[in-house]
Amino acid sequence: MKTVIITGASKGIGAEIATLFAENGYNVVINYFKHELKAKNLCNKLLKMGANAIYCKADVSNEDDVKMLVNTTLNTFKSIDVLINNAGISKFDLVQDTSLDDLNKLLSVNSVGTFLCCKHAVKNMISNKCGKIINISSMWGLVGSSMETAYSMSKSAIISFTKGLAKELGPSNINVNCICPGVINTDMIKDLSEDTVNTLKENTPLLRIGTPKDVANLALFLASDEASFITGQVISVDGGITL
Repeated sequence: MKTVIITGASKGIGAEIATLFAENGYNVVINYFKHELKAKNLCNKLLKMGANAIYCKADVSNEDDVKMLVNTTLNTFKSIDVLINNAGISKFDLVQDTSLDDLNKLLSVNSVGTFLCCKHAVKNMISNKCGKIINISSMWGLVGSSMETAYSMSKSAIISFTKGLAKELGPSNINVNCICPGVINTDMIKDLSEDTVNTLKENTPLLRIGTPKDVANLALFLASDEASFITGQVISVDGGITL
């Protein structure tokens, strides 16, 4: 049985990915940092489904926490077959109003967190000569966003990191890919006005907002044997809004 670590998995896209992978027979490691009750409830739901699951608190921007997450996974399930770097934070502000602390926090969680999780998880993958890494970026990492320049910067870094890591780990039979979600119905858009959401729908060729399941379906495919010759790719799940 294969094991997947999903960072930021207590809610939203991460929780949907955890559920889908559990339904498909994976051992699931639910990483969280702030939302312990949600992580616990999700874990209990997966256990009731008959899946093997644990939840583990770790700040992905803290290297000691990441080491602990990886070691907990290996002690429980013996291997890491899939790593999904989903943990992320956002910030909506003009560039001149974005503090250095805000920028550093975005980069620490979104960019450095992805780097650290890969750094420590790949050791097991390399020894096993197989593995799948899926990094979650954003459509704003591709095209940039006004009022979210720092966030765009942090997510863009994930894209170039994915491509470089795919080249580095390819000889070890490890696939590294990146998903760029568009406008997805999660907490990240909960504060948007109805008019703004409707405008986003109208600007999306498929004329709808995406769901966490839309992203989870692609993650499951990229983790499968059917995607064994796909690496270094940046795939949008955005209904065509970035076309």
